Amino acid sequence: MSVFASLVERLADLLQPLFGASAAAAAIVLFTALVRLLVHPLSRAAARGQKARAELQPRIAELRREHAKNPERLQRAVLELHAEEKVSPLSGCLPSLCQLPAFFLLYHLFSSSTIGGEANELLSHRLLAAPLGGRWSDALGDGGLLGGAGVVYVTLFAVVAGVAAFSYRLTKRSMAERPVLPAGDGEAVPGMGAITKVMPFMSFFTLVTVAVVPLAATLYVVTSTTWSAVERAVLHR
Repeated sequence: MSVFASLVERLADLLQPLFGASAAAAAIVLFTALVRLLVHPLSRAAARGQKARAELQPRIAELRREHAKNPERLQRAVLELHAEEKVSPLSGCLPSLCQLPAFFLLYHLFSSSTIGGEANELLSHRLLAAPLGGRWSDALGDGGLLGGAGVVYVTLFAVVAGVAAFSYRLTKRSMAERPVLPAGDGEAVPGMGAITKVMPFMSFFTLVTVAVVPLAATLYVVTSTTWSAVERAVLHR
């Protein structure tokens, strides 16, 4: 925690001439961008994996028809097919999983009053009028929606909502271009209907995260989700 706090402080010092009192917030955005650059190769691999899995759908549907009465054999056959084609069913999860440590570091860093036995000086930093260690509920209690901190959060909510709407359209288009084939004899895969309906709305769940985590972690989420939306648009075109 102390090392990470020092890293944020150093980045803030470098950015202070450009961003003034909001330099620490800019440092978090820059840190997030660096994390996403490191994870980008995994994101490219995940995009290739998604396309490869879509191409395997007709063969998987055939396997379902062949082993409709033997679920265990079907599972083995599907795993063997993925191994044969060198396609990992979990590759799409890796970019998100690799970002979790950075997110939780920021969350704990701006939720702790002390670091290494000393006062956490990062809590004194702000994004305009909003403390980086504050939350949405704090902003509502300090001036409401039209207060200085409230306006910062309303702006971030608007950005997240816009990115979520953009991601929703991307997901709907992707699902229309690569529909999941039926299990066999025209029957849908069990549970797939519900997943298909819910998946496009997953991006809107980010709004819940923004409402409950410290502002510093919110900046990470907003920057990362915006990056993801642009990255998806480029990689899946």
